[in-house]
Amino acid sequence: MNSNGDIVNPDGYLLEPNINVPENATNITIGKDGTVTAVTDDQQAPQNLGQITLVNFINPQGLQAIGNNLFKATNASGDPAEGVPGLLGLGSLEQGMVESSNVEVVEELVNMITTQRAYEMNSKVVSATDQMLQFITNNIG
Repeated sequence: MNSNGDIVNPDGYLLEPNINVPENATNITIGKDGTVTAVTDDQQAPQNLGQITLVNFINPQGLQAIGNNLFKATNASGDPAEGVPGLLGLGSLEQGMVESSNVEVVEELVNMITTQRAYEMNSKVVSATDQMLQFITNNIG
C-alpha cells in the first residue's frame, strides 16, 4: 500500500481499478477470485473494498515489454479481455504467496556443461576433418 492507502505493485503503480484500504483496517484478505475485503475497527463483518481483475490477450507474444516486468498492449497483441480471476481460462490469485523459479539450477548447470562439451567435441571433429582435407589437397594434387 502507498501512503494514501491505495494498493500498488512493488514499483508503486496503482492497480486498475484502484482499490483503497481504509486507515482503520485491521485484516485485509484477497480471495482467489480477486475480491479484496478488510475488517475495520468499527465493524466486525468484512467490508468489500473492490476486486482485482486479470486480463488476457489473443496474442500475448505481441505485447511490448517496457521494462520492470511490465508490458504494453499493441496492435499485434489485440485488445485486453478483462475478467474475474479463476473464470474463462484466467488464473487465480493466491494471497501471501511468492512465485518461485520454475528452473532447477543444478540440473540446468549440468545440461549447460554437457551441451558445451558436445559443442567442443563437434568443433574438434570439424577441425580434424579440415586438416585431413588440407593434407589430401596438398599431398595428392
